[in-house]
Amino acid sequence: MDTKRISILDSTLRDGAQGENISFSVNDKLGVVKALDAFGVDFIEAGNPASNPKDLEFFERVATSPLATARLAAFGSTRRRGREAAQDENLAALLAAGTDVVVIFGKGSLMHVTEILRVSPEENLAMISESVAFLKGHGKSVLYDAEHFFDGYRYDAAYALSTLEAAADAGAEVLCLCDTNGGTLPHEVYEVTKLVVARHPGVSVGMHAHNDSGCAVANSLMAVEAGATHVQGTLIGFGERAGNADLSAVLPALKLKMGREAGGTLPVLTETAARVAEIANVVMPGGKPYVGASAFSHKAGMHVDGVLKNPRSFEHVDPEAVGNKRRLLVSEVSGRTGVWERVRSFAPQIAKDSPGLSAVLDRLKQLEHEGYQFEAADASFELMAKRTLGMHEPHFSVVFYKTMGEFPAGEDLLPSTATIQIRVGSTTEIAAAKGKGPVHALDIALRKALAVFFPVLADMHLIDYKVRVLEQQATTAAKVRVLIESADAHSTWTTVGVSEDIIEASFNALVDSIEYRLSHAE
Repeated sequence: MDTKRISILDSTLRDGAQGENISFSVNDKLGVVKALDAFGVDFIEAGNPASNPKDLEFFERVATSPLATARLAAFGSTRRRGREAAQDENLAALLAAGTDVVVIFGKGSLMHVTEILRVSPEENLAMISESVAFLKGHGKSVLYDAEHFFDGYRYDAAYALSTLEAAADAGAEVLCLCDTNGGTLPHEVYEVTKLVVARHPGVSVGMHAHNDSGCAVANSLMAVEAGATHVQGTLIGFGERAGNADLSAVLPALKLKMGREAGGTLPVLTETAARVAEIANVVMPGGKPYVGASAFSHKAGMHVDGVLKNPRSFEHVDPEAVGNKRRLLVSEVSGRTGVWERVRSFAPQIAKDSPGLSAVLDRLKQLEHEGYQFEAADASFELMAKRTLGMHEPHFSVVFYKTMGEFPAGEDLLPSTATIQIRVGSTTEIAAAKGKGPVHALDIALRKALAVFFPVLADMHLIDYKVRVLEQQATTAAKVRVLIESADAHSTWTTVGVSEDIIEASFNALVDSIEYRLSHAE
């Protein structure tokens, strides 16, 4: 087995920032740097200081906070045509960024040289070699990105290889082969990378893959298999067009499956990926490998039964190895084992063959037939099971509620009003409230009434609200499913309500959310 360490460059702040709907403020960039540095990547490619005032400010501010593990890299192009390196503004900006590492890109495709840059092949080689030599002469570590290299290799292999030689001869420490258009397949990456590695035994060869063919992760791994010792990507894969190689998938594969040493602390991978997603204001897909919420979720009865007997039966790695966790989903397709495993987390006395568990299974299937969905509503499932088992005593009951809306509401007035009466023991309480909508008004009124009896609810708040139409053909009379996610200072939980009346569905989910909080406060 090859034991060479793989260096990792994260380009979230440069290539990732070029993804659609991605925009980082300077503070965002500093937050991403902090997260990636704590995670332990080798290089953080942080943008082009010559491209905009925001990146220039970022480099000034980040210089005041030394990194613990990562090396910050400024990114830019080779010198412009017809200009001396010492007089080139882009190269001057790279020096001014103050990083000890610089990544520069040059054209690796003869077609791009003649048709896009519109310079001679010889001039392009001079632009590469003189730029690398200039930066090396100022004490910089230089990583050279051969842009469009694989397309260039197909177009004119000899010229593409000559661009690498120009960079290597001038002192580049990494020759990174870029699949800029993302159209190269894994077997091609392996063959070409192996050839380049053989031609440059004293230089680290790298891979920069885009995902336009859905092969960016596979291409990165095949490059390493061919001898590459440097991989570039973005932590959760976003970037130009279809994105970049997803390092949250590349790194576990390298370290857990290929036995390679590389940057990054896997037990905090999921946490770090979530942090970067939060800063970037993107929703991380549940099905994302390794770090997604569904990556180790099991729903089918056979799968749940198997994973409880031997996790390797349906899990390719230990979830904890990447900082994730196993989730056993409950639904109408769940088997007895899966439901029992979930139930005994809050009712350990329930036996697998008990009539009570059978009753929970029957109730689960009936409610899901009616439109409920419990795999995403953990709190409602727990309450349903406890009610079925006779383990739940309601903390309050609703005597009545009423909502009213008006249009127009008038300037500075909220358009909806709710009135509610609840009973706690033998005592009743009535409250009214205004809100931005009927559900909002009900939420405020219910809390106001309950606050008299349950001060613990003061730190509880709603963080998400989703509505799903279940019978589209019924149009405005359709049954709807409402999911409400709630949180307090310590945890989050989700509840569900179903009805033809969206207000009733919402209110039922809201009541469940409060009941769940009160039951756990005991």
